[in-house]
Amino acid sequence: MAMLLSIIVPVYNRPDEVADLMASLREQTDSNFQLVLVEDGSTVPALPATLLADGSWKPDTDPGFNLKYFRKDNEGRSIARNYGIDRADGDFLVFVDSDCILPPRFVETLRNELARNPVDCYGGPDAAHEYFTPTQKAINFAMTSFLTTGGIRGKKKSMEKFTPRTFNMGFSRRVYDSVGGFREMFSEDIDMSTRIRNAGFSIALFPDVFVYHKRRGDLDKFWRQVHVFGMSRITLELLYPGSMKLVHWLPALFTIGAIALALGTLISKWMVIPLIIYLLALFIAALKSERDLKIAALAVAASMVQLFGYGTGFIKAYVSKIILGKGRDIQEEIEIRKGKNEKL
Repeated sequence: MAMLLSIIVPVYNRPDEVADLMASLREQTDSNFQLVLVEDGSTVPALPATLLADGSWKPDTDPGFNLKYFRKDNEGRSIARNYGIDRADGDFLVFVDSDCILPPRFVETLRNELARNPVDCYGGPDAAHEYFTPTQKAINFAMTSFLTTGGIRGKKKSMEKFTPRTFNMGFSRRVYDSVGGFREMFSEDIDMSTRIRNAGFSIALFPDVFVYHKRRGDLDKFWRQVHVFGMSRITLELLYPGSMKLVHWLPALFTIGAIALALGTLISKWMVIPLIIYLLALFIAALKSERDLKIAALAVAASMVQLFGYGTGFIKAYVSKIILGKGRDIQEEIEIRKGKNEKL
């Protein structure tokens, strides 16, 4: 019998997103999978369901596929994922976010890739669905373009070694038994991938195993998200000294450089030309990718949000945690790495 894949999804007050995700799962060409849906303290449950004697919930209507549904107190998405892992039946554990839609051949393609290349852990890219809003498509460009993130989120050409992320990643149960579960922290997926790699397990990018990822719906929420990403990169460096590479510095360097060029216009108006050239390159790349003038313009704005948001978060945390030594002590970060390899 073919290997059962358990798709584990934590959710918090996202019934509409879960409905879209489940609709995409009903369309899968390979039905040998299980969805483990964990409500992490949601006040608006995703499914009408009946509580069973074992503490699980049975949906009031047939979902059309193998589903395990749980509700628990709010403890965070990482704890919810670990909760789902411990209750999943599959030998290979797959993680997607509740705001993802899976292409019809997602499960089939993943199974074929694992048969050809039976790695311990995989990661895949994300894309924008044709029905996403212009802002969602623009944000997707900002997060996936080589011009903004260096291709580190699933491009074949990348400035840094590929790191799976929980909007589309998976690993064997043997990996979980060895390195433990996700930690409740920002950038928990990067932390998990790093622990998997450091433990000697194999990791691969499967470019054809992609998901449609809705991401944030507006630029204000997107700013707050990437600002936290920038700050969490410093935490990861404290946990794993030497893990921070040039590509992680680029948004901060861009932020400093852009401000310097803007101030330089007080001396010469020509100082702004490099920034204009970069913005034009972003617009052309987005127009070529999206074939829509409005989305291309929004993509430039989203790219600026991505770069400045991440860059300022990075700078803020670098100054606070590394230069000034404030916040969590470095030794405390190291103790987290040493002391939390058990299942959470």
